[in-house]
Amino acid sequence: MKTDASTIFLQRLEGGAFALIALWLYSFSGESWWWFLLFILAPYLSMLAYSAGPRLGSAVYNLVHTWVAPVLLWAVAWYANASFLIALAFIWAAHIGIDRGLGYGLKLQSGFRDTHLGPIGGDS
Repeated sequence: MKTDASTIFLQRLEGGAFALIALWLYSFSGESWWWFLLFILAPYLSMLAYSAGPRLGSAVYNLVHTWVAPVLLWAVAWYANASFLIALAFIWAAHIGIDRGLGYGLKLQSGFRDTHLGPIGGDS
């Protein structure tokens, strides 16, 4: 089943909106923007799991690129009053939102380029 263009557009817009919210929240964290620059690409380390094959690769990548992960980190950090981890959760959420806004979705087991938002690059 193929997702229609208007649905994909709305999902990308939603991702961009979440990225802006995460950036805005990070701005109140009091943490350095150098930390932001250092950690914004860290979730891409999950792509290393593809060296064990597409099944494990997509599972690990998707686990790291779902909204659940930074929300759980935020909740634990908030409970523990760990301000740096709260800021890290905002960075993580910004990463996911930017990815979604650019059209990089959750990976399918069929291949790295295949996502829930369609193929990377828009090829069909």
